[in-house]
Amino acid sequence: MPSRLQFTLDFEADLEQEVTKRAPDSVDFRILSQSLDARGANRGKRPRYQYNIEVISSGEKFTKQQEEFKNLGGLSQKPIIIGAGPGGLFCALRLADYGVPSIIIERGERAHERMKDIAKAWRYGEFNPESNVCYGEGGAGLFSDGKLITRIKSPFVSYVMNRLVDFGAPEETAYISNPHLGSNKIRVLIGKISEFLISNGCEIHYKTKATELIFEDNIAVGVVLSNGKTLRSNNIILATGHSAGDMYQHLEKLKVSMKPKSFAVGVRIEHPRKYMDELQYGDFIKNELGAARYRLSYENPETSKGTYSFCMCPGGYVLSSGTENNGLVVNGMSNYARNSPWSNSALVVSVEAGVDFEGGLLAGLDFQRKIESAAFNCSVEKATGKEVPFIEVDRFLEGKVGSGDLPKSSCPSGLFRQDLTEVLPSFILDHLKTAFSHFDKSIKGFLNKAILIAPESRTSAPVTIDRDYETLESTSHAGLYPCGEGAGHAGGITSAAVDGVKIAMSILKKEKNI
Repeated sequence: MPSRLQFTLDFEADLEQEVTKRAPDSVDFRILSQSLDARGANRGKRPRYQYNIEVISSGEKFTKQQEEFKNLGGLSQKPIIIGAGPGGLFCALRLADYGVPSIIIERGERAHERMKDIAKAWRYGEFNPESNVCYGEGGAGLFSDGKLITRIKSPFVSYVMNRLVDFGAPEETAYISNPHLGSNKIRVLIGKISEFLISNGCEIHYKTKATELIFEDNIAVGVVLSNGKTLRSNNIILATGHSAGDMYQHLEKLKVSMKPKSFAVGVRIEHPRKYMDELQYGDFIKNELGAARYRLSYENPETSKGTYSFCMCPGGYVLSSGTENNGLVVNGMSNYARNSPWSNSALVVSVEAGVDFEGGLLAGLDFQRKIESAAFNCSVEKATGKEVPFIEVDRFLEGKVGSGDLPKSSCPSGLFRQDLTEVLPSFILDHLKTAFSHFDKSIKGFLNKAILIAPESRTSAPVTIDRDYETLESTSHAGLYPCGEGAGHAGGITSAAVDGVKIAMSILKKEKNI
């Protein structure tokens, strides 16, 4: 039987020599998990790797990491999956592994065509509301850094990672603690997954919107498409992402069981990458440790409200990523090499449903739209409508907008200097200011050489679509499976993909009794 070793090793030490020392009879080894601990590097503490290794001796074989699937044959009606983001694609992939083809409906373009539409929006302000940073093959995850970090505990996490490796992700994706594909690599992988699905009997309808869900006695029977066609199915997977406001409104009319959900709103902070690397690594910056990451959080004792970093993008870019003609939103991303001269992160404040905004079921959506609309109106007034608001951190803290030349930035849409009180609610700004002083103590110098770009308003869905804990079906409408981040049941690429896999298994259990 293979054996396992767990140990910590200096970042410059030779791993193979260490394994030979600890397991002299081994003939081969493989890494099951690897993580870098660089805490204290800025104070001279040497970074270390933490390893979980599997070793084999003569005559032994490594344990299998991939499952074997039995072809169960198709269903009488193909499952309909609305949305070709991580949740939808991995739901379809898992079904296809068992020989069950599905139909995917995607309102946006294929990934390579999305790039053209997005470039036009960034450079010229020619915005396509159906093909943008959030809508299209791959979903919002295609342009949100390609980070595969997740805190969920599920046996399907390894399935997702290994399937990504099958489609061309670096082998390290399966074992490092914070795998990162980058937007450039994940675009290629998503295309390969789509081609695999098509070759295995799946249908993918691009540039096609699901305009209406059809139910009879609250049981799913089909979907009406934007081209006028109706598709029939008793299994509908709703994986539309956290920005599909029109679908939330449709579900409300259908009286699908939902409830308001808390989320977070704030800004993107951007530093020169070299400066942030120096703050984190100290003298070890000369070593090949990669672009430095950080995680910050602070809970205000007076309000019990949290302010925290989110979606940190070392060596990345700040992108305009709205989905409506009259709204501006920013997000962060990076390519696989993380070699941009800039590093950025969201710094967001928790927004509690029923406390920080009032109204009906979709009040959170209205809250987001009001902020995004304010940012757009400021851009129209002071620029051309495509540029996004920013302010230097020191001026933000002083309450002065100031003037002068625009700083260099990673944002391809361009910037304009703006008083953020005209964009974000006062409680958001107040909590940011309080938290900043604490963040600067955690990373001394954090507030220097930094600008704030706003608004970061799409951290997660503003509602949760209720579903049964066991079957994952809607609690009000049988055959409807709310999936992923847009349904309020995931947060990020990996957890959304895992959620899609779980729903596929639930459908197979119901239809094939596996």
